[in-house]
Amino acid sequence: MTNKIGIGITGSGFMGKTHAEAVLTLPQLQLVAFSGGSRAPGLAQHYGVAYEPDADSLARRSDIDAVIVTTPHHVHISETLAALEEGKHALVEKPLATSVEDCDRMIEAASSRALTLGVGYHQRFRNNNSEACRLVREGAIGDILTIQVSMLSEGSLRDGGGWAWWDDPRSLGHILNSAPHGVDLLRWMMGSDVSSVSALCRTFLSDVPVENTTLAQMSFENGALCSLFSTNVMGDPGFVEETFRFRIIGSKGLMDLDPYGDLKIATDGSWQTVSSQPAAEYVAADVPINPIRIAAYKSQIQAFLDAIEGKPSALGSALDGRAGVEVCRAMLEASRGNTVVQLR
Repeated sequence: MTNKIGIGITGSGFMGKTHAEAVLTLPQLQLVAFSGGSRAPGLAQHYGVAYEPDADSLARRSDIDAVIVTTPHHVHISETLAALEEGKHALVEKPLATSVEDCDRMIEAASSRALTLGVGYHQRFRNNNSEACRLVREGAIGDILTIQVSMLSEGSLRDGGGWAWWDDPRSLGHILNSAPHGVDLLRWMMGSDVSSVSALCRTFLSDVPVENTTLAQMSFENGALCSLFSTNVMGDPGFVEETFRFRIIGSKGLMDLDPYGDLKIATDGSWQTVSSQPAAEYVAADVPINPIRIAAYKSQIQAFLDAIEGKPSALGSALDGRAGVEVCRAMLEASRGNTVVQLR
């Protein structure tokens, strides 16, 4: 017998492999099985664990205590419910689901069984982001007034990482893949919810049927205003240091947050580098994953374990996951209706 927590993973692409590598870093956990996707049998063989034909059979295994869901967005609801209904804790890659209603079904299923349901907001565990959160909460740049967020992906990423499912209409569009991270970091740093959303969402590729570019504006309950630019059709070589970038104006200073570069603040008329994040590249599913990239996922898995054990945890909660889905759906709704969507 073992006291280790058994982990099952649904999904066999880049994120499935990423989470598997993170699980292996913690001695308290035992990787047990994979399911989902054409690569699942090979991935199971690579790690010397079991292969299950579907998420239901994986969830029924008595040696699995928690399931990590890394499959395309539109199946998060069915696979997560399968796990929760079998009494398993669940960590779901963002977005939590594709609708607020499905998020609520997940939350109810977890709550009624006293199970932990977390969302994969691994950006919380990167150096610069956690430091930025600390500084904002401590008032280092005063009250937050405005934020400009860039989330720009090069076109080559669409071909090199096995991300074709991004273009599946059942997953709604790129905005639901990109923006939850940005929205979560802002909510997490400021401790404030989005109150209203307006947006222009467009499809700029003739062979892609879903949204791939969004310009959005958000207001927060604390009075802060935010603009967000998300696209995955930017041509190579892209814009330097604009893959993910936050420019924040506070009442007492400025903050320039690059989650993949440097975090800088200016409170006395000059910039000061506060922390740096070593490079953590995105690669194809069959390429060894950068240990630096794994570090954030290791911390996230530890936070998931802490949440299961009832300890304080920075894990993105199910309610945090719901909030990200709510805001992204509001962007799509605002664009369709050419209106401002009031959330609260």
